[in-house]
Amino acid sequence: MIDYAEKEIRYLKGIGPRRSEAFQILGIENIRDLLNYYPRNYEDRSIIKNISEIETGEKVTVYCMVSNIESRRIRKNLHILKAVLSDETGYMNVIWFNQDYYYKKLKDGNKFWFFGRVERKTIPQMINPIFSDVFEDFAIIVPVYKKNKDLTQNIFRKTIASVLKENNYRFAEILPKSIMDDYGLVSFEEAVRNIHFPKNNDAFYIARERLVFQEFLLLQVSLLIIKNKHQNKGLKGAAYKNFNKGNAYLDNLEFELTGAQKKVISEIRSDFKSGKPMHRLLQGDVGSGKTAVAATAISDTCGNGYQAAFMAPTEILAKQHYHNLKDEFMKLGISTVYLGGDIKGGEKREIYNLLENGEADVVIGTHALIQDSVSFSNLALVITDEQHRFGVEQRKALAKKGESPHSLILTATPIPRTLALILYGDLDISIIDEMPPGRKSIETYAVSPDKRRRVLDFAGKRIKAGFQVYYVCPRIEEDDNSELISVESIYEELKNYFSEFRIDMIHGRMKTSEKDVVMNKFYEGTTKLLVSTTVVEVGVNVPSATLMIIENAERFGLAQLHQLRGRVGRASDQSYCIMINRGTGDVARRRMEIMASSTDGFYISEQDLVIRGPGEFFGTRQHGIPEFKIANIYQDMAILKKAQSAALRLLKDDPMLRLEENANIMVEINRLMDKYTM
Repeated sequence: MIDYAEKEIRYLKGIGPRRSEAFQILGIENIRDLLNYYPRNYEDRSIIKNISEIETGEKVTVYCMVSNIESRRIRKNLHILKAVLSDETGYMNVIWFNQDYYYKKLKDGNKFWFFGRVERKTIPQMINPIFSDVFEDFAIIVPVYKKNKDLTQNIFRKTIASVLKENNYRFAEILPKSIMDDYGLVSFEEAVRNIHFPKNNDAFYIARERLVFQEFLLLQVSLLIIKNKHQNKGLKGAAYKNFNKGNAYLDNLEFELTGAQKKVISEIRSDFKSGKPMHRLLQGDVGSGKTAVAATAISDTCGNGYQAAFMAPTEILAKQHYHNLKDEFMKLGISTVYLGGDIKGGEKREIYNLLENGEADVVIGTHALIQDSVSFSNLALVITDEQHRFGVEQRKALAKKGESPHSLILTATPIPRTLALILYGDLDISIIDEMPPGRKSIETYAVSPDKRRRVLDFAGKRIKAGFQVYYVCPRIEEDDNSELISVESIYEELKNYFSEFRIDMIHGRMKTSEKDVVMNKFYEGTTKLLVSTTVVEVGVNVPSATLMIIENAERFGLAQLHQLRGRVGRASDQSYCIMINRGTGDVARRRMEIMASSTDGFYISEQDLVIRGPGEFFGTRQHGIPEFKIANIYQDMAILKKAQSAALRLLKDDPMLRLEENANIMVEINRLMDKYTM
C-alpha cells in the first residue's frame, strides 16, 4: 500500500496540471511536502475594533452597516465597487477593484463583518476587504503562505484544509514518547494542524515549539551520526610521530604566534597523533593567522613522509599562498608545486608526475587539484581555504585522492561558537579568536553621499602617501531602473578625477585570465586604486592597501561588509574603511552603527544573524545543510540547546537508532540525507 503522504499533489481535488506545476515550483510535490510547507505569517481576524479605534496601517475586523453602494466601470479592465461602512463610533469607506460580483451580496442597511488593512485618507478606508455575515468566519487566525503568481492564499488554505480533513493521512509520530514526555511536546498531528490553522495563540506557540524542536533534533542527530561514522569507521589516518619540521617552520617565523594559534596547533597535533582521520574546521577572522597554522600542519605532514594538498577558491589566492610558502618550505627541504587552471601542456604533465611519484611534497592550487588526472603517492592532509566557496562534493573529491587523509577546513566567516557547533556538528571545531599583536584597528566611518567628494580627496592623499585604495560597488554596469552605483560608472569618473594615477577595475563577468592580470598589477603596486564588485571579498593580501571605500554600503550584509573591510589593515600602517550609506531605513542605520563601533568578527556575525536571519547569513545550502522550514537558529536558541541535548542522549542510548521507538526518526534522517548532501 502506498503511503498517503507520498500521494502526488496533482491528484488532489481541485488541483489541475497548471496548479500542480505551480506547487512544484515551490518544492511541493506530494502531501508530505504540502503539510510541511509552513505559513510564513498569520492574520489574526479575531481582533475586532470600532471604527474610532482603528489606527492607520493595521489589519482589523469591523462589524458595520453598509450604505451608499456604488458600482462603476471606469474602463475596459477596471471596475470599481464602493460603499460606506458605519458603526456607532464613525464612518469609513470601502473599495473593491474588479470584484463587481460583490454588488449582489451587499445590501443597503445590512450589517457584515469586514476584514482588511485600513488606510487613512480624509476618513479611513479599506481596499479589497473580505466580508461575511457569519461571525465564525472571522473569529480565527488565518495562515499566510509564501506563494507564486499562480497560487492564491485561498488556494493554499483550501488545499491544506481539505487534506487535514481527510481520514487517509496517517500522522506517523516521529519522536519517541520518552523525548516527547521529557520535553513536554505535543503530538506531531496536533502540531501540524495548529501550525496551519491555530485555534488560538497558545495553540500556535505550542505547535511551533514542537516542530522547531523536531527540525533541530533531526539535523543534530544526522550530523552526529556522520561524525560517529568518521570516528568509528575503523578508518585509519596517518599517525604522526615526528614534529621537527613543523617546529622548525615555527622557529623560522619572524613573529610570535598568538596564544589562540598555539592552542589550535596543539589541537591539530593531537588529531595527527591519534591515528584517526582528522575532520576539523578552523575558523578565524580575516588576518588572524590561519595560514600560519595551516603551514605548520603541512610541515608536520611532510616531516612524517607524507604529502599535503592546499586548495584555494581562486588562482590569485592560490598563487599568493604558493609564493608566500614555497621559500619557507624549501628551507625545510619540502618541495612545493602550484597547480591551477592556467598551467598547461607539458608543465602540467610534469607536475602530475611529481605528485604521483612523490617528488613533490606539497601542491597548492585551485579546483584543478580534483581533476581525475591528478594522483598522489601518499596524500595524508587536505586543506580547503575559504570553504564556503567550494561545494561539499568538491571537498570530498580532493579527500578521495588519499587513503582517509586528514582534513582541515579554513573559514574566515566568524560564527558564534554555539552556532558553529550546531552547524558543523560533524566536524571538530577550532577557533582563532585573537589577532596578532601590532595590528592597528581599522578606523571605520559611515558617511552620507554629500561627503563623497571629501572621501575622494582623502583617497588621493592616501595614494600620494604611497598607499593603495579599494573602491567597491554593488553593480557592474549602470541600470536606468536602479539607484545603485556601478563599477563601470565609478571607474570612468575616477579615471578623470585621479588622472595622474593608474586606476583599474575588476568584476565577476571578466574572464579569469583578465581578473588575474588586474589583481596582479594591484598586488605588485602598479595599480593605485582598484574599482571592484565584491570579487575582492576573498582576495590577495596587499599590505600597502590601507583604504576601503564601499558605495551603497546599505546593500551589503554585515558579514560581507566585515569581509570587505578585512582587505585592508594587513600591515602595521593605519587603515580606514569608509562606507557611503544611501539607505534611509532603520536597518541600514543599525548596520552602519555596528560596523563603525566594532571590528570583532564574532560580534558582527552575531548581529548579522539578528538582522538578516540565518538563511541568508549562512547560505546553508552551500554548507550542505538544509534551510530550516520553521526554526530560526538565533531566535530559537533555547529550543536548539534542548534538541542538541536530546540528540546526544538519543544516540548514547541507541547509537544506530535500531530500537523500534526510534524507527521513524531513522526514516526521516534517511530522507534528509537523500535530499541534501550532508
